Amino acid sequence: MKILVIWRLLTVGGVNAGWRNRSIYFKKHGIETEFLYTTDHGGLHIMQDVAKVYLTKDGQEIIKIIKRNNYGAIIVCDTGAAYKWIRKAQFKGPVLIEARTPELIKLMPHLQSFRGIKPQLIVVPSHYQKRLVSILTEDIHIQVIYNGVDTAFFRALEESEIDYISLPELPKGKKVIGWIGRTDKRKNWPMLIEVAKKIKEERDDVEIWLIGGAQSVQREEFSAAREQEQLTDVIKWFPVIPYQQMPHVYAKIRQSGGCTLATTKSESFGNTFIESMICGVPVVASNIMPINELVVNGKTGLLYRGQNVDDAVAKIYDVLDNEGLHRQMSLAAINHVEKTFAIEVVADQYVQLLKKIIAGNSEVGNHDNAY
Repeated sequence: MKILVIWRLLTVGGVNAGWRNRSIYFKKHGIETEFLYTTDHGGLHIMQDVAKVYLTKDGQEIIKIIKRNNYGAIIVCDTGAAYKWIRKAQFKGPVLIEARTPELIKLMPHLQSFRGIKPQLIVVPSHYQKRLVSILTEDIHIQVIYNGVDTAFFRALEESEIDYISLPELPKGKKVIGWIGRTDKRKNWPMLIEVAKKIKEERDDVEIWLIGGAQSVQREEFSAAREQEQLTDVIKWFPVIPYQQMPHVYAKIRQSGGCTLATTKSESFGNTFIESMICGVPVVASNIMPINELVVNGKTGLLYRGQNVDDAVAKIYDVLDNEGLHRQMSLAAINHVEKTFAIEVVADQYVQLLKKIIAGNSEVGNHDNAY
């Protein structure tokens, strides 16, 4: 069985990280995954060692790719233009939708018209996203399948395994807060600036690592704000860290007695949360859906109120200044992800779903229990 995943953005982000993990698992179960992207935002290195990647905006070329590959199914991820290509390629197999954008106004164009294509169902990564998508669609079954993490790759490394030579360098006598993601409006970097200002005023034993943001729309604004607020000594910025190095980044954060921090305003899932937890790093984030679907407040991390800077900093200090709590959360986080988000658990749900649909189960979507 061979499937095609179409998404317009080849990013270093949660959607592609999730699909990388899925495709590795799918291959073990006889499903070959190919990816078609229209725009590269620096994410090719995530996918190229695990699956075939097409990168083109040429409609005619895309139609040829669909025609010649005899795909068992096509999965369209937030790419409204894909339905036109699928129709013109006269693809007769099942089409699934993945709705991943957590903002209603940005999701709308991809779900308003399917251009004559009848999708089998919509797959979403959280119950929060299911509620969002249900506002925009009728008569299409919506199935929640969480993103999974490869627990053989992301894991709590032993001290002897950690790559101390590569950046970022672990500072002596400081606890590290990791902030991972794009420097854009939704990830809410201005709140990170405010958190860093407060921490700098109050103590000198904390360093913040911002991982990512090399190709973000607001990278210049963030850079200017970091300079203007004189935070270059507190916020160390690493715009490009290879995906393969991330287990080592998390290992250093854990070893320092630190945590990861998210200031995001909205997510459809949030891969960095489960990556952090499986590596034994507690998470501090806002108590909003779907973050509170992923992070167990008080057990695998601490959730602060809304976008409240004072509460966020207080929660960070609770984790950093209590070794016993840190150790307890670290172990609970690993256990929680292994049970709930391990790729074997969640990707198997997707495998069974695909097999049923491709086998022509005409009742798919009518019975939730079929999955």
